[in-house]
Amino acid sequence: MFDLSRRSFVQGLCAASAASTLLSACSTTGGTFFARKSTPIGIQLYTLSDMLAANLEGAIAAVSRIGYETVETPSYMGKTPAQLREIFSRNNVKCSSAHVAMRPGTDVEPGLRGDLSKLAEDMHTLGASHIYCPAMAIPDGLGLSPNAGEGFAFIARVAAAMTEDHWKRIAAELSEVGRKLKASGITFGYHNHNFEFVKVGDRTGYDILVQESDPAAVSFELDVGWAAAAGNDIVELLGRHAGRYTGMHVKDIKASTVSNIALKMDPADIGSGKLDWKTILPAGYAAGVRNFFLEQEPPFDKPRVESAEIGYKYLNALVV
Repeated sequence: MFDLSRRSFVQGLCAASAASTLLSACSTTGGTFFARKSTPIGIQLYTLSDMLAANLEGAIAAVSRIGYETVETPSYMGKTPAQLREIFSRNNVKCSSAHVAMRPGTDVEPGLRGDLSKLAEDMHTLGASHIYCPAMAIPDGLGLSPNAGEGFAFIARVAAAMTEDHWKRIAAELSEVGRKLKASGITFGYHNHNFEFVKVGDRTGYDILVQESDPAAVSFELDVGWAAAAGNDIVELLGRHAGRYTGMHVKDIKASTVSNIALKMDPADIGSGKLDWKTILPAGYAAGVRNFFLEQEPPFDKPRVESAEIGYKYLNALVV
């Protein structure tokens, strides 16, 4: 989900038994998964990022035509919250969630280190009840900077240099933000990539974020593709942190993906990759997920809208 223009990368970043219990709890038969759970299939609009700047209305119209009922926005996309809501309403979709970076923000693009009261007002105007932090900010004091041509591999060096205390401080900031937003009626959470799964002692950075953050103030949006690219068993991961999840990025990867924490994956259309959605989706629901958003990473081997439609049809027809 990551490119330099969308996330402002450097700035935005500058139990097997449990799994078995989880699957047993959510194993039912008959009907498609999303219809049976009365849960809408959403899409993270970053999937259509090639259209967002040039033809936002066309992108939202395409989303509606395909059948998506809800969207998650990666930014305000050059509009005000009121303008965005008008576009969504005209096309019969709802914006239930937004990604907002851990940065000061500006008058036209908010940040989690900015005016949280104003941010909450924006979300109410937009109609969104959830905000997810899309990635951590680079901790102060590490003394690292990108090497020439290093690209996304820089984050692997950052993650490797972080101590348990660094991760705990991030968890504490997430908790502080979450408490303030909760007081304004907005649910807050954190969205992962794969660098959070770096080992830190006997835990991962991700484990520390989940375990050290306030469960009353911080939930998690599991990006399944990135977590799988880090080598995780997704059902086990959901079971390990059951009850802390409210969102999921439904993202598939090819079998050729090599486990890493350096923002690398081989993306696939949903349903054509290696991930078993018949077990992952029920496990996610049992772990607390109610906001399901399809998302796909570049590179695409077909038009993005076509991939979005392929993914929707697969998920809409999936019987679990």
